[in-house]
Amino acid sequence: MSFPARRLRRLRRTPALRRLVAETRLHPDDLVAPLFVREGIEEAQPILSLPGVAQHTRESLRDEVRRLRSVGVSSVILFGVPAVKDPEGSGAWDPKGIVQLALRDLRDDHGDDVVLMADLCLDEYTDHGHCGILSARGDVDNDATIELYARVALAQAEAGADIVAPSGMMDGQVAAIRGALDGDGYSDIPILAYSAKYASALYGPFRDAVDVSIVGGGNRKAYQQDWSNAREALEEIRLDIEEGADMVMVKPALTYLDVITRARAEVGVPIAAYHVSGEYAMVKAAAERGWIDGPAVALEQISAIKRAGADVVLTYFAGDLAEALGG
Repeated sequence: MSFPARRLRRLRRTPALRRLVAETRLHPDDLVAPLFVREGIEEAQPILSLPGVAQHTRESLRDEVRRLRSVGVSSVILFGVPAVKDPEGSGAWDPKGIVQLALRDLRDDHGDDVVLMADLCLDEYTDHGHCGILSARGDVDNDATIELYARVALAQAEAGADIVAPSGMMDGQVAAIRGALDGDGYSDIPILAYSAKYASALYGPFRDAVDVSIVGGGNRKAYQQDWSNAREALEEIRLDIEEGADMVMVKPALTYLDVITRARAEVGVPIAAYHVSGEYAMVKAAAERGWIDGPAVALEQISAIKRAGADVVLTYFAGDLAEALGG
């Protein structure tokens, strides 16, 4: 009987050998922790559909970022939950809005040691739940909305954001934000564009986290990306880069690994991917039932996103993974 001369499994024999030849390495610096800060609460409120994640007060948020920093996570992205919502979402650019106050707190605490990202959208702040203001017909007015996005960007930059991250999928949003930042002395603030944000069914727990429901049972399919399309997503990415995006994002991550890989092959800017609330919640739910090894699956999934080509991964597993990785 003849045996193969080349046996690839030779380099899999021990953990040390496997580490030696690993093609993909995950590090705490690759991870961004999404965090929720809510106005008008006295203590952190657990989010039932996101086990281990909470709506924070300003003070508990500061504690959480200190904890994350202690295990090696040095980047966070903030989402705000205001006490009052209105048709325009004015809390998003209010200097005393909850995210702006939280940014100032964290900048005071950490200086430049933590990268502070701010999600830039209106849906958490509007009473109708859409990502922009509505026209008389009841659909989102793209051009009027991006004027408000520019105001939000300036408020976030002034409050101390290192990176603004427009997530509303409005045409021209990056150009409008870049123009506003440059025109007001914030030319050094980068833009992380949610360039390929799909109209996914995996956002349910996130909407619980930010208390968002769309009026009349509507949806965002008219402006978020159609999940059938990949070439169109690449066009969105290219357009955002042309408008001045410094980084681009694919969201969700696991169900769009092909888009991440294709984008990595075509563009040179850093690529982020968002391992979204539904992707996280499914792992947690299955692990609670004893069906899977939750920590092992989390590491496998986030490593797969990195392997596909993402430079940065936003994930609710950030703290747990960093601790496991020895950050």
